[in-house]
Amino acid sequence: MIINCIIIEDEPLAKEKLEEYVNKVSYLELKESFTSGLDALQFLKDNTIELIFLDVQMDELSGIQLLESLNKHPKVIMTTAFEEYAIKGFELNVTDYLLKPYTFERFLQAVDRVHNELSKEKVSTDSIFVKTEYRLERVCFENILFIEGMRDYRRIHLIDKKIMTLQTFTEFEIQLPKQFCRVHKSYIVSLDKIESVERDRIKIGKELIPISETYRKGFYDRIRQ
Repeated sequence: MIINCIIIEDEPLAKEKLEEYVNKVSYLELKESFTSGLDALQFLKDNTIELIFLDVQMDELSGIQLLESLNKHPKVIMTTAFEEYAIKGFELNVTDYLLKPYTFERFLQAVDRVHNELSKEKVSTDSIFVKTEYRLERVCFENILFIEGMRDYRRIHLIDKKIMTLQTFTEFEIQLPKQFCRVHKSYIVSLDKIESVERDRIKIGKELIPISETYRKGFYDRIRQ
């Protein structure tokens, strides 16, 4: 299981050290590193991330303030030089708390805990229930070709039909397994249904789906794996 993560750390040396540690762990995929909590908050509004490495003390927006501003946050490993923030961190349901300076062994212990928690949460199902019209309909993952955004609605393109729902892309990204990938603000595709990719367009059946600049790197990284 690959865990998408970001780093929010305003100390250059500490950020560099974290990036080095993340790159040593095969199941971590670093999406972005930020020195500003405000920049990270904007990124989190548009992207689904499973793990944040979060510095507590930062200018403009502290790590605590950032967490308090999120309606729903991913797994969090806090990093700080001050022990007194530990209690507040655990009140906000962070997974672990790394006290600077920390070793790679201690870092690995923290990310292994996240990996175990996410693995337990994602075990289990081969389908989801989607609200469409006045009913809940079971949708098997293996039948989904891609999901298309249409203003307030999402259209799920299945092998044998199409379903309209008000469910958001963010909700889908949380519920769908790793075979699915966001490639555009208006599209999620099933990687195992892709027939070809040419000039930043994905061919699935008769459909050509655009790959936007925002999601390009993440998509190509995934298919190269």
